Amino acid sequence: MRTGLDEFLKEKWKTYRSGRVGVLCNQASVDKHLLHVRDLLVEKKGIQLGAFLGPQHGIRGEKQDNMKESSDFMDPVLKVPVFSLYSHTRVPTAEMMETFDILLIDLQDIGTRIYTFMYTMENCMREAKKLSKKVVVLDRPNPIGGINTEGNVLDMNYRSFVGQLPLCTRHGMTMGELALLFNEAFGIDCDLEIIPLKGWKRRHLACDWDRDWIPPSPNVPIWESALTFPGTVHFEGTNISEGRGTTKPFEWIGAPFVDADKLADEMNSKKLKGFYFRPIYFQPTYQKHQDKVCGGVQIHMSHLNKLNAFEMGVHLLAAFWKLYPEQCEWKKPPYEYVEDKLPIDVIAGTDSLRLAVESGKINGFLERSEEELEDFRKLRKSYLLYS
Repeated sequence: MRTGLDEFLKEKWKTYRSGRVGVLCNQASVDKHLLHVRDLLVEKKGIQLGAFLGPQHGIRGEKQDNMKESSDFMDPVLKVPVFSLYSHTRVPTAEMMETFDILLIDLQDIGTRIYTFMYTMENCMREAKKLSKKVVVLDRPNPIGGINTEGNVLDMNYRSFVGQLPLCTRHGMTMGELALLFNEAFGIDCDLEIIPLKGWKRRHLACDWDRDWIPPSPNVPIWESALTFPGTVHFEGTNISEGRGTTKPFEWIGAPFVDADKLADEMNSKKLKGFYFRPIYFQPTYQKHQDKVCGGVQIHMSHLNKLNAFEMGVHLLAAFWKLYPEQCEWKKPPYEYVEDKLPIDVIAGTDSLRLAVESGKINGFLERSEEELEDFRKLRKSYLLYS
């Protein structure tokens, strides 16, 4: 498999020697030899680097969730400005855009609507349109595949930086395909070019790439974290640990008030295809329940191409509320700096999930989500680049 970056470095880069180049990237923006895009572009004679831009978690990936990067800085070697798009602004300013004529975007997505990199790309595309700049997306594969779609479609009343456009929870698209969708279906209409992948099939998961996994953000340390993410990310909106502060974020779920065996029995009784819930105890080193022993489950997976993590996550939320209705709580605002809505509603892109869990009537919510999916599947079909 060759990424858009690998393909760009073969010959295509020569097309871009006439203007200043900006690069939206982070620590996962590497080639097949694990060399970073910054260092690779420096080697190309005639490429004039104007600026680097970094998404959430910082251009070097050191920041935890919901932490504003402190400031912009100057690359100490290249003397090129490095701008954060997760600090005082999430939209590139005119001053930032002044530093380049062409913007290369090379970011590894994890396949879920509730992840900010695609919206940083969207914001850059919108500003590029306003200022007549070209955008070139160096495509990367979806680590959880390009076939399956899951979950509800975002209700725009709950629009936020973890959901700016009406996508379903697991979208099954690459960053390049998303860029095409944003540009055409959602009316951005910027000067856009996609440098496509070579050798990637839609059925391929990250384990099929024959490439090292570089964590795109601190709490996706292994690719399997991305596979459970469409379901377990919703626990960010609760007082239940989603595993941050452990070695298995988004795979270890629990809280101090939980009987691990009881929760595991409840979940395994549902016989969700491809999932087994092993009772565990863990002690987060930071964030929720720091230094407290939590009872919970580890989510084990099989039949990886047939999993529905979103459905699993809804059932797991419902199990917590069924077994521990007095102890389970929804977190209070803000979330991603949305001040007036419950974090769970912002994350889910609807209040229907919360209401379904509270009432114990999740089947109706899951059925409605499946209906919403059909319209999204029809929409995305025109923008798929790979077989």
